[in-house]
Amino acid sequence: MTELLNKVMIIMGASSGIGEATAKLLASKGVKLVLAARREERIKTLADSLGDQVFYQKADVTDRQQVQKVIDLTIEKFGRIDVMYNNAGIMLQGNLAKLEYASWQKMLDINIMGVLNGIGAVLPIMQKQQSGLIISTDSVAGHVVYPGSAVYNGTKNAVRAIMEGLRQEELSNGIRSTIISPGMVSSELFDTVGDPTTEMALRETAGKAGFSLASADVAQAVLYAIEQPEHVTISEVLLRPAKQSI
Repeated sequence: MTELLNKVMIIMGASSGIGEATAKLLASKGVKLVLAARREERIKTLADSLGDQVFYQKADVTDRQQVQKVIDLTIEKFGRIDVMYNNAGIMLQGNLAKLEYASWQKMLDINIMGVLNGIGAVLPIMQKQQSGLIISTDSVAGHVVYPGSAVYNGTKNAVRAIMEGLRQEELSNGIRSTIISPGMVSSELFDTVGDPTTEMALRETAGKAGFSLASADVAQAVLYAIEQPEHVTISEVLLRPAKQSI
């Protein structure tokens, strides 16, 4: 607990779901936080509810300048960044034959470039500090492929590769990397599916006991990674609902 009290953390995609749950959990442990998301009212309300060591900045992860403002605010308020959590993402679904180019591009921009924009913004600071932990939300979908989700699967596989490359490239600078790969989580991510039939099926499955995780369950995995001493890297946490088959 004492070590957590001294940590400074940014959470991108903090306005709901896993990001919101993580913010609440880590604030309760005394972590100093800067929360970022596109929905300013949501993150302002959340930040205001979590105490005077929690700040917020409106930001779209696809916009490098907006992501940089989050970094700048964090340095202004706290003087350092110990943990960067790239959590923003969407889960558009649909067979490739539907040729939904706009949806594909949106997932590439948010799920992949959003992570890269977060890494790029924080990396020079962590290199200077010679310490830091970068976490990204991945998914079981980054480990398996299934019909109707090929592009989403591809973006999450890409995040795995990027984060492993980051680990190898920056270990001499004391920078660690972690991916959190949850299975089905009951959250607002369902709102991004884009196909009413698929969304309804996912919600029905998630409503069954043992078939979905709560956002708070994933937040505990993030906490586990952060709590480790600097000589320990948790490269990946893979967690599933007990009854999820894939």
